[in-house]
Amino acid sequence: MERLDKIIASTGRWSRREVKNLIRQGRVLVDGVPPRSGEEKADPESAEIMVNGETITYRRYTWVMLNKPAGYLSATEDGRGKTVLDLLPPELQKQKLFPVGRLDKDTEGLLLLTNQGDLAHDLLSPRHHVDKVYYTRVAGRLTQEDCDAFAAGMTLDDGLVCLPAGLEILSAGAESEARVTLREGKFHQIKRMLAQRGKPVVYLERIAMGNLPLDPTLERGKFRFLTEKEVELLQKA
Repeated sequence: MERLDKIIASTGRWSRREVKNLIRQGRVLVDGVPPRSGEEKADPESAEIMVNGETITYRRYTWVMLNKPAGYLSATEDGRGKTVLDLLPPELQKQKLFPVGRLDKDTEGLLLLTNQGDLAHDLLSPRHHVDKVYYTRVAGRLTQEDCDAFAAGMTLDDGLVCLPAGLEILSAGAESEARVTLREGKFHQIKRMLAQRGKPVVYLERIAMGNLPLDPTLERGKFRFLTEKEVELLQKA
């Protein structure tokens, strides 16, 4: 059981003060009955809570899948430019969501946002080794030697030690395509690894995190909520 004002405010659409005014104006119903105050308690999982005639959807935690476009920073706020939160509606921006990990400003694809700190921490923790899968295009012909170098792990010229990673060549030519699988996520790691192999990255997109793929129907710059099954997949990862 939780306070009614907390349940309604968790949607991000109203502050607790606004909820109190809504209740005072008779615009809130709990199982068809107007509550006396926001301090009343209700079961957010089973009670039907309506505001202005609309049933609200309660989420203890919010998980959002965003198909990140280039040009946005993976941050909650940054004086250097637009952040991924600018792609969300105001009610979600109020829910204190944060990116699970980061994508470079020019990298596109799957980015998760949530306000569930413990699961987000586990997904990013090095000891859990949750795979991150990327599609990339590079300048130059990728070879089996490049795949072997990734598989063995690399120490870059600047001293960065990279764990063994997967490099699957999709096409090879003057410009090559590949699928890269990392078990860590160090700063500009894929770009730095491929640059050391003499194959600079032309384009980079994250296509999966753990066993959760990017929804192919989700347009670039758009978002959707994760389903309960998808959150369970992340927990298993």
